[in-house]
Amino acid sequence: MSVSQTMETEEDLLTCLQIKFYHPQQNSKGLYELLPLGNRSRHYADDPLRLGRDAKSCTFALNDMRVSRKQLALYAYRTPQNPDMLFTIQNLSQRGRLSVNSSALSYLERMDLPNKALIRFGEYEMLIIREAGEAKGSFEVKFEVLTVPPSRETCMCVPSMTPVMDTGSSGTNCFPAELTALGPLETDETLMFQS
Repeated sequence: MSVSQTMETEEDLLTCLQIKFYHPQQNSKGLYELLPLGNRSRHYADDPLRLGRDAKSCTFALNDMRVSRKQLALYAYRTPQNPDMLFTIQNLSQRGRLSVNSSALSYLERMDLPNKALIRFGEYEMLIIREAGEAKGSFEVKFEVLTVPPSRETCMCVPSMTPVMDTGSSGTNCFPAELTALGPLETDETLMFQS
């Protein structure tokens, strides 16, 4: 086997984090101009991947003054029970909260990242999808920009504060079928999600 064939095989086996961004004003501002959109970039697993507005202290930067200097960090790890490379996410912002699939993280709090996660901070929505690989020492990241909020596609809409009518219909189609099939909620006018 030639060296080029070996290298291609190793590249195919890397875990890849697909990070898909959405911001309501992304068309009018150059928010993502500092990101390598559409290209896969390789990172060592023992170095945290930081995202924020400060290009010097972060691996990747957003061109937005409302984003914290250091907004969040992703850490790769492995466990003895699981051969896959897994990730945790940590909120590095002292000013704002970060949510992972509707679970809020305060400053320096961290949690395990599921295979598919909706991350929110400020007006940003990030959909992170982990594609498993076999490589142990490094992983890849690929950035994309979405034209619609990923919360619409993943049914992770923030519940509105509008009352539920007698029919049990809330007027939006972003609630999972299990919740809408329950019928009207008599005790309260808001739906509570538990993750």
